[in-house]
Amino acid sequence: MWQGLYDELKDRGFVIIAVALDSDVEAARHWFDLASPDYPVLIDRAHRLADLYNLVNVPQAVWIDETGRIVRPPETAGYYDSIRFMDMQTMTVPAEELEKGQHTRKIYLDAIRDWVENGEKSRHVMDAKAALSNMPATSGDTARAHVLFRLGQHLFDLGQTDEAKRHLAEASELHPDSWAIWRQAAEKNETGLATNRTFLERVAALGDKRY
Repeated sequence: MWQGLYDELKDRGFVIIAVALDSDVEAARHWFDLASPDYPVLIDRAHRLADLYNLVNVPQAVWIDETGRIVRPPETAGYYDSIRFMDMQTMTVPAEELEKGQHTRKIYLDAIRDWVENGEKSRHVMDAKAALSNMPATSGDTARAHVLFRLGQHLFDLGQTDEAKRHLAEASELHPDSWAIWRQAAEKNETGLATNRTFLERVAALGDKRY
């Protein structure tokens, strides 16, 4: 998806910078190697990007123009909540929900194409006031959660696993909307993804809230 869009638009000044919010570098590297992207790819173990922009999940994206101005604040990047409809017995998603996901991706990619084509005149671009008003709010608990997350990561690096997990758990409690924080201490499969039954139950518990 992203490599194809980059190949299509890179000669027009469009650049994708992908950032993995992952404490396990090797787990993230597995997916980078599979994708083999030509655009810049970074691994943010400390979640500094999440702290700066209040990112809570992947894939989220921020649109930044050639002057460095945010023209669309953090938002879901062409993702539809198809996982909400996964059958927990068969671990499959109904075909009609997968089709909705494909349609959602197309809408988002077409919006980016419009931005590249029309620049600040694109109907998808926000002025500075609108972009600021749509930035996710950061509370005191959110800020403290990110500090505790970085402390937990540091303790993991020192081999103090139990203390590290305690800080990560507290961070997740303070900032429950952040899946990026939660999944760092969650049980993961062989490919580094926290998509086990606990994850699916947590998604189901969202109710009307989006994943």
